[in-house]
Amino acid sequence: MKLYSYFRSSAAFRVRIALNLKGLAFEYLPVDLLKQEQKSESFMQYNPQGLVPALALDNGEVLAQSVAIIEWLEESRPEPALLPADILERARVRSMVNNICCDVHPLCNVSVTNHLKKEYNAKSADTLLWYTTWMHRGFSAIEQVLAKNKVLYSFGDTPGMADIFLAPQVYNARRFNIPLDDFPHLVRVVDNCMQLDAFAKAAPEAQPDCNLSS
Repeated sequence: MKLYSYFRSSAAFRVRIALNLKGLAFEYLPVDLLKQEQKSESFMQYNPQGLVPALALDNGEVLAQSVAIIEWLEESRPEPALLPADILERARVRSMVNNICCDVHPLCNVSVTNHLKKEYNAKSADTLLWYTTWMHRGFSAIEQVLAKNKVLYSFGDTPGMADIFLAPQVYNARRFNIPLDDFPHLVRVVDNCMQLDAFAKAAPEAQPDCNLSS
């Protein structure tokens, strides 16, 4: 398999974690978002949405969107499992996943903040407040769930799909210096995750196209 990725993409970060947890080998193909390579004709033939990640399969098919990719990985390579066996617990995990990928991440995406700067003359303090507002709203709900679970990771003593989505979002929060003092259980779970090779090797600074000055 080939993964079209960008080191700082949260969505690509998720897929890298999932592939690592599944123990699957893949070729890393960097797509420079700052140079708009995701909008190039050569890339758009793989993913007409012009986004990363995109996962090219051995049969020539290409999957886009991190949730769809990770769900496909779970269904096609069920071991080790990223979702619990119980259907109610699966729904709880997907609720947390949707909190992050539907409510938090889209509002804190660089394309949104760039639009705020361009169209509404938002300053650095404005964008920081924007990030903080939406991340804290999502994190507050997650913190309550994790406080009740009291396990090593989000929903058990092995990492799963919720952790795959949570860790990159918290990584971004730390990158932008978003205060996390009110979320001790969330921080604990993510710190546990980042001690695992599957997460550490998927981190932005471990990628071949990493350029932390960009």
